[in-house]
Amino acid sequence: MNGACVLVTRPEHQAENLSRLIEQRGGVAVRFPTLEIVSRDDDRIKSTLENLDGFQWVVFISANAVNFALKANSGKIPRTKSVRFAAVGQATAQAMKMAGLPVDLVPEYGYNSEALLEMPQLQQVEGQNCLIVRGEGGREQLATTLRSRGAEVDYLEVYKRIIPRMDSSPVVELLAQHRLDVITVTSAEALQNLSLMLGEKNNKLLSLIPLVVVSDRIRCLAADMGFNRITVTDSPIDTAILETVITCVTGE
Repeated sequence: MNGACVLVTRPEHQAENLSRLIEQRGGVAVRFPTLEIVSRDDDRIKSTLENLDGFQWVVFISANAVNFALKANSGKIPRTKSVRFAAVGQATAQAMKMAGLPVDLVPEYGYNSEALLEMPQLQQVEGQNCLIVRGEGGREQLATTLRSRGAEVDYLEVYKRIIPRMDSSPVVELLAQHRLDVITVTSAEALQNLSLMLGEKNNKLLSLIPLVVVSDRIRCLAADMGFNRITVTDSPIDTAILETVITCVTGE
């Protein structure tokens, strides 16, 4: 990568692996988290996790959902015979396995709610109780579709996203010097926060830099924000992001 500067906007606790991969391939990883993930203070989280018997499905939306659920319940999520556990993608499934949870359902292809909803096991859910474990807010597609199929759906929101307190001046300086070669973004909120954190006066320079995103939804948002050199990765995993970054840098 010949010293290409890559802006990594993942939350701090999730950025190191991608940053290290970039550096191993000869790039410079500029760590600038535009999201911070923090626990929600809610007594209902622990009580719900201790009493999952009333649900037929527990669906984890992200690896963060798994990890913050564990954190809220002293590092464990009880397993019960009546409950099946689902993940929206392979990264979430891996976090579940590391937590000692079974992965009863995960899309073989795709890594979002739409892919999970296409699975045969979720077509006939009338009368079943489903718990969606996620962060505060977020998309409603999964719950809306399950309810339309006759399921009872409840949310358990175990974390929230906030804008980190970061000194943006080093990144602004790189922008002004035209030294940023690629930006990586893994969520719509992270992209919106990046714009806010760098300030409106820097948005024009920001939009000129090649942007690597992990979904068409983020691509559409980026286009609306004025970015015109946008590439979508094949997968949200770090190795796929790295390969897309390398393609942007080398043109190969």
